[in-house]
Amino acid sequence: MSLDESLVHAINGFAGQWAWLDELALGLSRPSLLWGPGIVLAGYWLWVSWREALLAAPVLAACILLLDFVGARIKDLAARPRPCMVIPDIHQIEACGKQFGFPSNHAINTATAAAYLHVLYPRSGWVSWPLVGLIGLSRVYIGAHYVTDVLGGWVIGGLFGAGVAWLLLRYSRIRTSVASPTVKEPVRH
Repeated sequence: MSLDESLVHAINGFAGQWAWLDELALGLSRPSLLWGPGIVLAGYWLWVSWREALLAAPVLAACILLLDFVGARIKDLAARPRPCMVIPDIHQIEACGKQFGFPSNHAINTATAAAYLHVLYPRSGWVSWPLVGLIGLSRVYIGAHYVTDVLGGWVIGGLFGAGVAWLLLRYSRIRTSVASPTVKEPVRH
């Protein structure tokens, strides 16, 4: 048994033992989980800095849509079956999903958003990264992914989200007030 299978067994072994934990994992795995907080965040973002939000929010949405598509194509190339399809004694608490699991698109999408927001707003990380971790863990808990599926998604999404946010800060006028102030040379007499 590989390390990945051992980790799936260890995490998924709790499935079916406590109804509240199963419901929590299923709730964290639902893509609709992030729509409510996303709408609230967008509204707050528009209220605090509408110019920044009008540029950065569509860029973030485009990143997530692009990487969701790319993640699906990588799944087809990697062709790694999900644990719920190949491990006979997995505790399956929902339908298995599509055939392939690497990388986890849940992990890609949440890491993209967290990294993007973390670069733009470093203090956002204390909320976003624990949520990313819980969602990734829930995907293993329900038997939909191996740990490395989730880790791979985090790497892909995190690097892309952070990179795009960095480019946005570097090459756009998203924050004119953050631009480096001109340094005045001291007057010498």
